Amino acid sequence: MQVQSLGANKTQVDLADGTSVFFSYKTPVAALVPGKGWIRTSTRYSVTTTKHINQWIQAPATEVDQWDIDQLVAF
Repeated sequence: MQVQSLGANKTQVDLADGTSVFFSYKTPVAALVPGKGWIRTSTRYSVTTTKHINQWIQAPATEVDQWDIDQLVAF
């Protein structure tokens, strides 16, 4: 696992399986999952978090329940 700060309140965590999870503040809100592509939470947070997600995602993303993203980092 590798943790990268991407700026104020933006963090990317790269997991051993190739998944990258994006955190805005302390909440995982998007991910790039091998075999699935880009996913983003369907939960609406702040305007700033939405901006962070849009800056990080580099292609169209599938909206998923927050639970699905939480499970990527539930270890």
